[in-house]
Amino acid sequence: MRRRRPDRANADSTPPPAPNHANESIQTDDEDAEHLVQKAMSKKYRTRQAEFEQQWVTVQRNIIAKRRFLFPLGLLLGVFLTYFFFPPLPPHLSMLLEEYDLSIPMMKNLTFAFEWRQLAEPLLEGAKTWTQTRDFKVGTAAAEKGLQAKYPVVLVPGIVSTGLESWSTSPEYRQYFRKRLWGTTTMVRAVLTERDKWMAALMLDPETGLDPPGAKVRAAQGLDAASTFIPGYWIWAKVIENLACINYDTNNLELAAYDWRLSYYNLEVRDGYFSSFKWVEAEGFGDGGPNWVEDHIESFVNVAGPLLGVPKAMTAFLSGEMKDTVEVNPAGSYVLEKFFSRKDRARLFRSWAGGASMWVKGGEAVWGNATHAPDDLEGTSHTHGHFFSFRAPTPESEPSSLPAGHSATTSLNKPQNHPTIAPVDEEAAERAKSKERSGKDYETPSRVNPPTPPPVPPVETSPGVGNLTAEEAGNWILQHTPYSWQKMIATNYSYGIERDEEVLKRNSLDHTKWTNPLEIQLPNAPSMKIFCLHGHGKETERSYWYARGEYEYDDMLADAVQAVCYNTTECDTRGVTPRSPLDLPTSRQNWIDVLVTRENEVPKVRNGVKIGEGDGTVASLSLGAMCVEGWKRKRWNPAGIKTVTYEMAHRPEAMDIRGGATTADHIDILGSSALNEILLKVAAGDSDDIEDHFVSDIRKYAQKIQWD
Repeated sequence: MRRRRPDRANADSTPPPAPNHANESIQTDDEDAEHLVQKAMSKKYRTRQAEFEQQWVTVQRNIIAKRRFLFPLGLLLGVFLTYFFFPPLPPHLSMLLEEYDLSIPMMKNLTFAFEWRQLAEPLLEGAKTWTQTRDFKVGTAAAEKGLQAKYPVVLVPGIVSTGLESWSTSPEYRQYFRKRLWGTTTMVRAVLTERDKWMAALMLDPETGLDPPGAKVRAAQGLDAASTFIPGYWIWAKVIENLACINYDTNNLELAAYDWRLSYYNLEVRDGYFSSFKWVEAEGFGDGGPNWVEDHIESFVNVAGPLLGVPKAMTAFLSGEMKDTVEVNPAGSYVLEKFFSRKDRARLFRSWAGGASMWVKGGEAVWGNATHAPDDLEGTSHTHGHFFSFRAPTPESEPSSLPAGHSATTSLNKPQNHPTIAPVDEEAAERAKSKERSGKDYETPSRVNPPTPPPVPPVETSPGVGNLTAEEAGNWILQHTPYSWQKMIATNYSYGIERDEEVLKRNSLDHTKWTNPLEIQLPNAPSMKIFCLHGHGKETERSYWYARGEYEYDDMLADAVQAVCYNTTECDTRGVTPRSPLDLPTSRQNWIDVLVTRENEVPKVRNGVKIGEGDGTVASLSLGAMCVEGWKRKRWNPAGIKTVTYEMAHRPEAMDIRGGATTADHIDILGSSALNEILLKVAAGDSDDIEDHFVSDIRKYAQKIQWD
């Protein structure tokens, strides 16, 4: 049986109208019935039409979203682009295709292809030529002028530039054997998929500063060790390419790769780094003798090297932060904090004792005091001499001043106009009293056995922390870091300034002084030359605003895992370092105060970072002060070695993501034309016409340093 349609059923079931002899009444009933039928049919039609349209739209969307639609579309687009932009086949390849009766299908119906190629070629020819010739441009020009390799060249990469590869044979690390854990895409994959394992492999033992149990990582070797960091991001590759143009190769060009995580002393202990190259004259290390540098070194070229340290190293060791991390947008900051927190970053950085060689050197004499700094600009409202500054406390708390992933406490402050000198806390007051009583600066812990830090005061509800100079900030960082790291720093480095010439001579036998040019003399090499090449004109972090938070437990209550204490008067009867009797949290949160932003002040402050002059990474004082002034003095340069300073202005090319031939960025400067021209001249023995060139006020700043 066929089911009745609802409208037809309703129509059949309608009783016939009652007979009426009035014609008008019958006509009215017929019209009403017809109107009802039309209305029902119209409604049904509209409903079915709407369903059909909706179904058609759904089909259309599904087709567009499916890969079977996108793939042919992409393929067709690729064919069009290939036909328009692909260059003609070389003659030898065309002959080969004809010989074997092979042909490429032609689109005969596209008559406008030839016209389009004629239009596009002039526009693309310049870019094509630029990309093909820029890499070797400087070297080619130097070769045409007659420059040729004369002196062997040794390239020494900077901190974090050398690739590190795994040599661990433990089961958990075998998948990374002979693969780079620092550099290349292997590092990126390891960080994203196995972050904890990656950190464990790269962290050094906090007590010895050497390999931790089960992990073994070594520096990659050869020119490729620091040519590129990851594919597409070059480091020394441009310099190597240009040197090759004047006849350098692996016979007279070497890249002295090293494990930058290690301290200088441990580089010799574990890898025999200095002995293998005889680079140092000191007995027990290179054993080169007092005249080795004079007899073997023609020139020393310092390319953007931080001779007096880097401010960002201080914040990295304290809180795992720097300008790069605090300028991340809020969403990125949240993800970074959850994935690789400040605490994790600081723990990783502090395990790398080699990074501590970039600690700022010279203290207040170089970096300024509470009233002024050598590189302060006119109209300065808050001197760079305040290396760490803290805002005055307010009763209210400000949750947004905390880093991502942390809760607010009453120790945080609302943003306000900061005073020139903030209130000073008890620690700062004690330092001032000590200096006033003894006439000496606050001293760092003993080199061999640093004293136990003073007990932490109770939790402060409104801490008033004062401004700290670079020297005070260094001591403050040590007080807020693990004892093992304090000991590592004290036994490997020194960050002061020495003015006594007799002491400077003796310091040549002290390995803790070797990374500080203010505490050691240059070698006896009067015929050697020193070239200081660096950039200027890019905003550089110089000093900081810091915030303090609540106290927290940390994972470093003992000096090491299952640490044994042999002094029973200080430890319990088990000989193991116990937790504190009151079991109080002893570690305090510290972070860059991102709420402080003063774009219209001098110096400019952005996200808690006070901006100064430099190359984007290293401040001008560290880049140029020693070459301009320090090594001009006999105290640090008894042989009178000639020093030349050549500064390059930062003028990046708009169309090049790395800045092109006129950049002066800390890393990208290795690809600049000016730098490569000087390097080739020095290597070819044609450096006599290289003279001082300045684009900054570094000479004025250097004269304000307290050298005497």
